[in-house]
Amino acid sequence: MFKRSFRSRDAGNSQREPTQISTSTDSQHRVDKSARLMKKSKRDLQKLSNLKQPLVGENSSRTQPQSTQAKPAEKPLAITPSPIITITVGGEGRLFAAHEDILCQAPLFERMLAQSKRILLEDEEPEVFSAILEYLYKGDYYPRLLHNQQQDSWELEDSLSIPANRAAPLTPPTGNNSPQLGGGYAGQFPIEPTVFLSSLNQYLLRDTVVYCAAERYGLEELKRLALRKQGLQTGIDVGTILRSAQYCYAHTPDSDSRLRAHYLALIIRCRKTFKRSGTMQAEMEKCGSSSVYGHGSGKLFFDLFIAMCNHLDDVIDASNATRTPKTI
Repeated sequence: MFKRSFRSRDAGNSQREPTQISTSTDSQHRVDKSARLMKKSKRDLQKLSNLKQPLVGENSSRTQPQSTQAKPAEKPLAITPSPIITITVGGEGRLFAAHEDILCQAPLFERMLAQSKRILLEDEEPEVFSAILEYLYKGDYYPRLLHNQQQDSWELEDSLSIPANRAAPLTPPTGNNSPQLGGGYAGQFPIEPTVFLSSLNQYLLRDTVVYCAAERYGLEELKRLALRKQGLQTGIDVGTILRSAQYCYAHTPDSDSRLRAHYLALIIRCRKTFKRSGTMQAEMEKCGSSSVYGHGSGKLFFDLFIAMCNHLDDVIDASNATRTPKTI
């Protein structure tokens, strides 16, 4: 009996010892595993931080949506359109509409809009103001200035589609415009070069009137464009040139001589045509029509006289330079 009891105790002890050993090894295994997992998680966190650093500057646009997902969506900025301004033009009160920011490109309109949101231009011609408005929106007015790549030259729009036998624009056959007083044409046939001014009851060169309007509105680029276009116009009759030249003198300051010099050079270059013209003689005899074209229009003929004298002096100086000096 004693042997059996001792054996049973020994057997029980032998059975308990492996369980104790197994539990101790399992706990040690769990500790080692948790340690390895902690080390691995630390390495993963370090790798993730290293990867995020170079991506902060490059992919800021990608990270922004993730950070702003929790924030409420911001409303887009509303762009307020420019208000529409109504312009009343001419004695008949023709209405035009344009955006305020477009009109403010002209210093005169900017000053007027600072006082009132309605513009009244009683002395302006609707057709002239239409050309000004077209320039403000498009940077040019009809007929547009186009570049001919084949000939490397500048031409007016639709110039190639005009037939050669097209008649010149008619002018009212009254007073000094009557064909009985003489005339002539300085060049070929034009492309709609004139505009009728109801205030003067006369046809004048469109580009000259636009140039003078640009002077009033303070549009220097438009002045240069109008002057360049007028240099391409041909087939203008003498009466229209003289009327437009006097209108130019009456509506431009003395400090602005570009368009005035253009007319003086044109008259001198076509002096034979102007010398035969009865219109030239009639205008010079009455020394300009200040009451029609405005104050200062008669100064054209004095400047023309000075220009002719200077041209004659240049011719004489050139001829003397070619002669051999006389020996005494």
